[in-house]
Amino acid sequence: MNAINTKIKSEVIIKNYSFIFSLFIVAVVLMFVPDLAHASLESSLNGIRLKLTGVILPVLAVIGIALASVSLFTGNPQAKQHILYAVMGAVLGFGAQAIVDFIAQTVR
Repeated sequence: MNAINTKIKSEVIIKNYSFIFSLFIVAVVLMFVPDLAHASLESSLNGIRLKLTGVILPVLAVIGIALASVSLFTGNPQAKQHILYAVMGAVLGFGAQAIVDFIAQTVR
């Protein structure tokens, strides 16, 4: 009986996570729709690049640092590794625009 209740609870949790993930995907798609609807291919790709490097990657970097700090404060034995990965992600997230500009200048 207890195993059945556990299975039902896990199915409900999976449904909740899939619903949240679906909402996230819809939000990301809707965020890019205005750029794609009223632009040429080059300008729409440039708009997507600017949103990725200017908004999404820095936000993900901050979320990663926050999760790594929670890992540290909860006493996770791999907290140092989490912080290292979060800092590397933050460097890439905040420096993504500079990296893209450098590559674009090198190619030209």
